[in-house]
Amino acid sequence: PLQARISFRFFGIRMTEAARQASRWIVSLSVVFATYMEALDTTVVNVSMPHIAGSMSATVEEGTWTLTSYLVANAIILPMTGWLSREFGRKRLLLTAIVGFTAASFLCGLAPTLTSLLIFRLFQPYAFSGPGFFGLKPNPQWEGC
Repeated sequence: PLQARISFRFFGIRMTEAARQASRWIVSLSVVFATYMEALDTTVVNVSMPHIAGSMSATVEEGTWTLTSYLVANAIILPMTGWLSREFGRKRLLLTAIVGFTAASFLCGLAPTLTSLLIFRLFQPYAFSGPGFFGLKPNPQWEGC
């Protein structure tokens, strides 16, 4: 068929139109999954705030810093994602961000004190949208998405 004859190059590999469409769906689902991870993470912290504070022998007010530290770091880093995606590439940014966010979340689960939990919570938005090769969130600055 005609569709099989039309091919594109992607990282030096020939792709048919069908394969190109499939790869678009895979990318879309990856971004949706990553965005869902971030929303779930924020929701879990909101719901479990009293339990986090209790297990860390802290007051609820001190426990709210787990959410505040994440949101402040996120607000600082988010505007950089457009530049980072152009500088390092969206694919590299997305893959590295998923690994970084997962590692930071793992460290949050292992945190023995409130201070270490706050530090690891600060790493999550940086892994999710910030310095280095990180940047998971879809951003209006990403041109041509």
